Amino acid sequence: MTLLSMAGIDKSFLGIQVLHGLGLDLHAGELHAVVGENGAGKSTLVKTLVGVHTPDRGTIAVDGKPVVFSHPAQALAAGIAIIHQEFTLLPDRTVAENVFLGREPGRRGLVDRRAMETATARLLAELEETSFGPQDPVRSLSVAQQQVVEIVKALSTDARVLIMDEPTAALADHEVSRLYALVHRLIARGMGILYISHRLREVFDLSRRITVIKDGRHVATLTTAETDENEIVRLMVGRELSDYYPPRGTAAERGPLRLSVDGGSTAKLSDIVLRLHAGEVVGVAGLQGSGRTSLARALFGVAPFTAGGMTVDGRPLRPRGPREAIRAGLALVSEDRKAEGLALRQSVRDNALLVERAVFTRAFRRRRSDVTALLESVALRTHGQDQQVRYLSGGNQQKVVIAKWLGVRPGVLLVDEPTRGVDVGAKAAIHDLIRGLARTGMAVLLISSELPEVIGMSDRVLVMSEGRIAGELPAGPTEEQIMRLATLGRAPSGVAV
Repeated sequence: MTLLSMAGIDKSFLGIQVLHGLGLDLHAGELHAVVGENGAGKSTLVKTLVGVHTPDRGTIAVDGKPVVFSHPAQALAAGIAIIHQEFTLLPDRTVAENVFLGREPGRRGLVDRRAMETATARLLAELEETSFGPQDPVRSLSVAQQQVVEIVKALSTDARVLIMDEPTAALADHEVSRLYALVHRLIARGMGILYISHRLREVFDLSRRITVIKDGRHVATLTTAETDENEIVRLMVGRELSDYYPPRGTAAERGPLRLSVDGGSTAKLSDIVLRLHAGEVVGVAGLQGSGRTSLARALFGVAPFTAGGMTVDGRPLRPRGPREAIRAGLALVSEDRKAEGLALRQSVRDNALLVERAVFTRAFRRRRSDVTALLESVALRTHGQDQQVRYLSGGNQQKVVIAKWLGVRPGVLLVDEPTRGVDVGAKAAIHDLIRGLARTGMAVLLISSELPEVIGMSDRVLVMSEGRIAGELPAGPTEEQIMRLATLGRAPSGVAV
């Protein structure tokens, strides 16, 4: 049964055509994934579907009947709900109040709180959600729990079509499996889900069909079981998955020792021994909670080592804070660029100079970097240096984060989840950038939860387990070898560590 169909959708803004005859359909009880690079037209397609934009041409039909939406409320009334990447919940209100916001049941002119909470409890039970209740304030919930509230909100409107926009972008690894279970329950109820994601592994895990769009045009709709990641990447960006990562470094490119740690320990780390040389990219893998991010924070002085020794370019260092680490030649691209890496409402120019201004205050006027050169070095795509960073794509935001560090000329670059929340084209650009920095003599420690990224980018791989480095693997290990170390704390048979 076809719940939703779009055909021949055109949309232009200020004379520039963004969508060119786009179309897709969604069946009851299926998850249909939509993939494409940033700027491919995914967001415009969704906004046109839910009434934020009105199509210039083309048709939208629900249950086979043509519809025209001029406001999202009309789409919601027709059974189409959307969960945005940025949630729309009110943190100081309860779960039930958020679920029925603007649609509160009433009795004798008063809000019927009991009815609202009873209905919310029933929907939570249907989703087998027991970790919180209708009366809990949203502020007290985790990101994953808030996502459940958004889903419950959609179910409370009797929505039969659910659009999920980058639903795992803000979730930790262990929370993704919880989302998977929820999605399967929704599909079992007969709901149709339109799933927008950059993460191809999720797309292949969950979807029945995949639609690829590029430059506002429909490229292909494929049955998931009859395609693979390589074909999807080729359709999205015009190259094979095998070309996804730049060539690794060679022995000749490996330079002197940049960073060393002996017996480094904190409350979350134990006996860390680490060597990082100029010209190499060393990957760090491990399960959620294994200590990957704690390692970066310890090296950078956020939560410094309390025991053991550390040297940078042969000089002893035990940074008491990030400022000392930066002055010693370390840089950290943190896993959450929006919260920790950028001033979103400031310009590209101001963000590019953020570290120089903050750390080298007195010498700033004398040593101020050429912003244009910095931005060109990371191949930033922007409408100008005065553009606010919040309006850039995820990939371009990450390039600004890297650019701000290049201004202080670090010798050691720590990158935590360098391509989280960016599309495959931007990922390739960031990978090329990281490898290029290594070739200039920088030492790179690359931390990632994506095993293909660790394997494809690293000259060697350190695997963490329970706050320790469980072992080291040479370039090109298998996922099985990494997971064996990550889960059991020992190497596969025949692999030296």
